[in-house]
Amino acid sequence: MTKKPVKKHVDPSTTGHSWDGIEEFNNPLPRWWLWTFYACIVWGIGYSIAYPAWPLVKGATAGLLGYSTRAEVAQEIQLFEDANAALDAKLASVELTSIAQDPELNRYATAGGAAVFRTNCSQCHGSGAAGAKGYPNLLDDDWLWGGDIEAIHATVSHGIRNTQDADARFSQMPAFADILEPEEITAVVNHVLAISGQQADAARAATGATVFADNCAACHGDDGKGMRELGAPNLTDAIWLYGGDEVTLTETVAKARFGVMPPWNTRLSESDIRAVATYVHQLGGGE
Repeated sequence: MTKKPVKKHVDPSTTGHSWDGIEEFNNPLPRWWLWTFYACIVWGIGYSIAYPAWPLVKGATAGLLGYSTRAEVAQEIQLFEDANAALDAKLASVELTSIAQDPELNRYATAGGAAVFRTNCSQCHGSGAAGAKGYPNLLDDDWLWGGDIEAIHATVSHGIRNTQDADARFSQMPAFADILEPEEITAVVNHVLAISGQQADAARAATGATVFADNCAACHGDDGKGMRELGAPNLTDAIWLYGGDEVTLTETVAKARFGVMPPWNTRLSESDIRAVATYVHQLGGGE
């Protein structure tokens, strides 16, 4: 009986590379891995032909199936716009003051206005509309240009101190460092500190009252309570747009402030502007 020969183990061939005497085997890849790899290549080619895939200078290849996720989103948006068309038309045409009297329209405007606000306004006024330094708090009852819904609508539509809209609300405080002496600025700052209930130098505040009457009362009023027609703030309350401490007030008087808000009537539809005006008005500070 012949003995079956034992098959000797033979190492596979090497790649021919050698590092410090260490050689690399040239083992073939598993067949299942190769077939999966080839299938992925075929799938990729087919996908790039069937669907939008290759970027061009303007747009991309459309694909044989003509499918587009953007077109699908546009269709969904159009679907809801069509469904809300009647409410949009009504919102854009009724008296602003009557929106709150129509429960269905008011709910629609408030919900839509919240979305408009989060998309376009929250970057400056904050997600909760509480504002920040230099950006008004829309939750309180202190309004530079008026807080009724018509005033809010006008502000949103035309903006403030911009160069894009001829009807933008506009006022400009001069930089009093070019007009007053440093000691006069110090005096009027102490006057403002005094009328706003803060600690102030009494002698300087008395001198500052005269400086205020001669230079500031024309906009802020003799009593310092401001004028909405000019967007001049009330200096007697505890609400400050840029800060009410002595250092900040000195900077404001000396260098002035010139906050700008863009007009939204070129970016938003009339119904969107009315919706966001309604939303802001009902936040708690609207008049």
